[in-house]
Amino acid sequence: MNSVEGPNDSLSVSVWTTTALIVCVASYRLWPQLKFVYHCFLRPTEAEGGDPKTRLDQFYEGQADIYDATRGRLLRGRNTMVALSASHLKVLRQRAPNKRFVWVDIGGGTGRNIEMMDKHFPIENFDAIYLVDLCEPLLEVARRRIAQRGWKNVTVLCQDACTFWLPEWPAGTDPRGSVDFVTMSYSITMINRFYTVLDRVDYILNPTTGLIGIADFYTAGPQDSLIDKTIGGIGKECGWMFKWAWHIFFEFDHLYLGSTQRTYLEHRFGTIKSYNGRNHFIIPYLIQIPYFTWLGRARFPEDYPLDRSLEIEYASRTFKTPGLQPQGVPLTPFHYSITTRWRLPYFDEPEHVTLSDKSNWVVGFDDYRELMRNLEISLRSNDSVLLFSNASDTALHLAINFRPKQIHCVDPNPCRNHLLELKLAAAQTLEYEDFFVLFGEGKHPAFRSLLDSKLAPYLSSAAYQFWRRHETAFSSSFYYYSSGCSKWALSLIQLMLAIPGVSRHVAALCDSESVTEQALIWRTKLRSIVFNRIVALLLESPFFCRKVLGLSHERWKSLLQDGGVFQHARDTLDAVFSTYLLKTDMHFWHLILTGRYSAECCPEYLTRSDFEHFKADNGKITDAFQLHTKSVLETLRKLPTSSLKYIFLMDHVDSESEVEDLVSELDRVLLRGGSVYWQSFMRDPSYNKAFKLAGFEVNALFVRDTSRKPMDRVNLYASSYQATK
Repeated sequence: MNSVEGPNDSLSVSVWTTTALIVCVASYRLWPQLKFVYHCFLRPTEAEGGDPKTRLDQFYEGQADIYDATRGRLLRGRNTMVALSASHLKVLRQRAPNKRFVWVDIGGGTGRNIEMMDKHFPIENFDAIYLVDLCEPLLEVARRRIAQRGWKNVTVLCQDACTFWLPEWPAGTDPRGSVDFVTMSYSITMINRFYTVLDRVDYILNPTTGLIGIADFYTAGPQDSLIDKTIGGIGKECGWMFKWAWHIFFEFDHLYLGSTQRTYLEHRFGTIKSYNGRNHFIIPYLIQIPYFTWLGRARFPEDYPLDRSLEIEYASRTFKTPGLQPQGVPLTPFHYSITTRWRLPYFDEPEHVTLSDKSNWVVGFDDYRELMRNLEISLRSNDSVLLFSNASDTALHLAINFRPKQIHCVDPNPCRNHLLELKLAAAQTLEYEDFFVLFGEGKHPAFRSLLDSKLAPYLSSAAYQFWRRHETAFSSSFYYYSSGCSKWALSLIQLMLAIPGVSRHVAALCDSESVTEQALIWRTKLRSIVFNRIVALLLESPFFCRKVLGLSHERWKSLLQDGGVFQHARDTLDAVFSTYLLKTDMHFWHLILTGRYSAECCPEYLTRSDFEHFKADNGKITDAFQLHTKSVLETLRKLPTSSLKYIFLMDHVDSESEVEDLVSELDRVLLRGGSVYWQSFMRDPSYNKAFKLAGFEVNALFVRDTSRKPMDRVNLYASSYQATK
């Protein structure tokens, strides 16, 4: 009997055919991952006790061809290490363009590191590259890669990392200091005799220009020592449960994730950059394998004048023995920058962490133009000044227009010095278009790439870690300008101004061609909306003023005595909007209203002409900057007597508890004829008496009166004073 094929049979065939095709395609696409799982977790292992080469060959022989395809998400940090190394190598190469340049990639396996480096720093820049590995199956992949790329300066060496010998070292040659660059990407944890390897690297590395880059897994317990915290960086500590879990898990594959390797690495070499990350592998935020990216150089480079003052301070504090000269105490990363050294060393102490978490890094808006015009400052090239880092607009303006000998920028909040470092580094390395997008518009789509490839060599390790962890700060302009405490206040303003109908009036206010037109829009369209009952209640609330606006208790009390915060805010805005043109003259308020600067209305350092001054003579004017991550009083105590001409304290004295000590130190460090300037939320601050008692001549430059005339284009303060020695 002949069977007849029905419609259901055809449908079944189609379903099975489609299913088979899907399975085949899925299997093809997942084949590398399936091989990875089999060889790493399912394949029977050889008996213990085999020599390392045999064990490596057997482990990788079935998966060498899919090694790179399956390790991209697992081996995080490799590309960062390569990009960071490339940016630092460019600087070193520029300093010694005719020097022979040799790179040794230890445990380089398939040659993937060299391929990644070629994208950031063409390998033609190296006279010789040596890939050293003990695993023959991986090296076969490397040889094919090298042949396909046509690289003539790359040599593959199947040798032990502890005893490798380069072809350019003839018998009897002393290889000391002959190598300029060494990398170890996820290989240090696979080498039992890592002490020997690191000692050997230290021996062959050039003591002046040599660079070592490492990316690997790690585990670490609590860091009790301030020096260890500073060297290891933030986020180094691993939870005890995950620390032991990863330690045991990786040991099955002969990877040893103890803290010993990294501790010895940081002791043997000087740290240039350090970053601790978590690899969100397969399941984000659940499987978090700790890894680190690290750059270093010789412990005592021949071209570097070493300053042990920070270690002496550490020893004095730790052992209660003032004047102790520490012996064998590792130097901190602040000693090993390969470029400029703007940032003075500091320990990452608990108070710094608190400030970093709770304080914004963009709060110091001041009208430096009006300040300079009113005070008629005449700085000479041999004069030095001190001011707060959070007023970086003023510091940058002073550097460009007056070029003083030294500019001491002080702030106990490390975030604000991180920002100033970033601006100085960007002025050194970026083109004007990127510079303005970054700090004018407050966002940059390629910030992370710029950070690793251009900015990093000019940043301290602490600043690099901060911006690496806060790279999303430049994902939108308003986020960058509204960090920490200020973000809630600015968010509230933006929310109010985004109300349909209101935003139209805000745009008209910002585009006004005359002060008269602008003042009319403010009085008739916006004033009643901005200063409504809800805002009045919030501004009279001490909790809102302290926690959201960031006003100290002393500042809030002083404003309360002068009519309250609400009245102060109304007087401030009424005065500036009826005196200065927002479109061109008031960059601070333009930023508040629009969330960004414009080319017409921005700080002068963001203009092309001032930017060109920064770039001139290889950025020589930035050499004047010294960034102190301490209080003003602590900083003054470390400065020489009669070393400063001008000091700008902004409103700092309003909240200073040790006024007499501060005035005494100001008197000591100021030159005869030098001046101190400050602003206050009070019309007649009580601490003015302390300056007069110390022999200063105190003059009121501005005091807000019933006429409500603005002090400057920002007009936040009620008074401004000058004290002359």
